[in-house]
Amino acid sequence: MGTVKDPASDNPPSQPRVFIQMSGAPGSGKSTLARLLRQSLGGVVLDHDVLRSSLLEDTNLTFDTIAKQAYNLQWALARDIASQGCNIIIDSPCNFQEGLDQGSAIAEEHGMVYWYVECRVADLDVLDQRMRARTPMRSQRTGVERPPEAARVERQGEDSRALFRRRFEAPCRPSGGNVAEVDSMGDVEGVRDRVLERILGATSGV
Repeated sequence: MGTVKDPASDNPPSQPRVFIQMSGAPGSGKSTLARLLRQSLGGVVLDHDVLRSSLLEDTNLTFDTIAKQAYNLQWALARDIASQGCNIIIDSPCNFQEGLDQGSAIAEEHGMVYWYVECRVADLDVLDQRMRARTPMRSQRTGVERPPEAARVERQGEDSRALFRRRFEAPCRPSGGNVAEVDSMGDVEGVRDRVLERILGATSGV
């Protein structure tokens, strides 16, 4: 009988464990960067859209209610994964202070180094093109002015472009600490390398 690989064994042994909280608008490259960072750092990526889309299947609950449940599940899973000794990358927008508080608290509870990594794309047209080009999950927007299919009834009458700007152009950011804000318009491997340089350079002295 084969043995089951421990996810914690992916973590580089010479580095302190890290808790990375991604941030950025839909289409800014969070998910791509999160998975590239995972390849280099090991650990587990928790994708909020996967959780929320799964909860949207066969339910009569509102989109906003499901979103709250998905966040609760996300933090419960993050605590459990952290307790198993794994690095964690939270692939989710960071629109509320509660998200920062939850992420930093979990990192502190488990002796992890907390990092906030924000992907920034200033051009709304680029974000719109990226969202229109991808195959969306149920919880994902299909354009700057196109809310998720599951939320369209609730979002009727809203100015989708203005709501997008309000939610994603000014995400919650830590007031200090380990923060990496990156322009994700260009080569994603180059963005990954710059983030890794920041993280590994800082944690090597921990």
